[in-house]
Amino acid sequence: MVRAAKLSKLLRIEKQALMEVVDIYFTDGRIIISNLLEGRDYDIRNKILESSMALQIEKHEAELALKLNCAANDGDLNRLQQLVEAGADPNKTDYNGQSSLHRAASKGHEDIVQFLIQNKAEINPRDDFGKTPLFEAIKNRHDRVASLLVHAGASLSIDNAGSYLCEAVARKDLNLLRRLLDNGINPNSKNYDLRTPLHLAASEGLYKECVLLLEVGASVFATDRWGRTPVDEARIGGDRDLLQLLEDAKLTQMSEFSYCNQSSQDNLARRKCTIFPGSPWDQRDERSFGVVLWVPQTMEELVKTATEQLNFHEGSYILSENGAKILDVDIILDDQKLFLASTCGQQTRHEL
Repeated sequence: MVRAAKLSKLLRIEKQALMEVVDIYFTDGRIIISNLLEGRDYDIRNKILESSMALQIEKHEAELALKLNCAANDGDLNRLQQLVEAGADPNKTDYNGQSSLHRAASKGHEDIVQFLIQNKAEINPRDDFGKTPLFEAIKNRHDRVASLLVHAGASLSIDNAGSYLCEAVARKDLNLLRRLLDNGINPNSKNYDLRTPLHLAASEGLYKECVLLLEVGASVFATDRWGRTPVDEARIGGDRDLLQLLEDAKLTQMSEFSYCNQSSQDNLARRKCTIFPGSPWDQRDERSFGVVLWVPQTMEELVKTATEQLNFHEGSYILSENGAKILDVDIILDDQKLFLASTCGQQTRHEL
């Protein structure tokens, strides 16, 4: 073996000799491949990537990733450290798309999870089933590992969330259900039949699960593929206590919906007006100013607010631009220009 003492150019090397070098120092082989790919066109890049050397490097990386995952699964931190130092990529996945962080999190190995985080392992990788390391930690009740992952930036975003929630309900695993919901999974997520976890809990007569789901915002109005709601499921099941729980929740949610809908309509219907001191025929100089106000429910409120804002005497009234006295707030248009006039014919003008 020859090692260059300074930057050199290698003009030619026998293929067998290069393959032997790459077989021992395959991490350097990945650098060689990257350098060869730089600036190449599509056809040449494909030939390089399909070359025996590239395939040999990929084989080594796959074998090392498998060893890395085995060490993570077994909780062997020393072995894991040796493999990483030898060039193993912590983010390389196995045949199921799982990284070493998946395996360590699922087994609750805190020291390995901490080591992988410190070595820049990807925090939110998804395996072939859409599961993340945080999901594995939560599912297997490893709270300290889950805390480490969350602190490092992990989030519980999983594919088919509705199916996982329904699975937890079907297994009557209240603990797992609570953990998933506490980490931000939407309680109204649906499975392939458009059924929410509340549908399933109601159909199985699971009172505690229904209480938990309702507490975190599960909707009793959600419909499945057949148009049935959780209330329908409880009615079919015949559990009176459970049916009463869902009927009460239905009334509560209807009330909340009506309130939110009314609030939205009120916000959409809100109008504003600009009120100036004096009357429209007064000669106003550049120092005159107005105030923009939301139009309230009554004229009395509008006059009072405008009087306070413009420092006018009590007993004033509102005039339109043509000098007409306005008696009802309902005829005020959005963005209308109005004037605040004094009953005694005297206005106190605020000087800027």
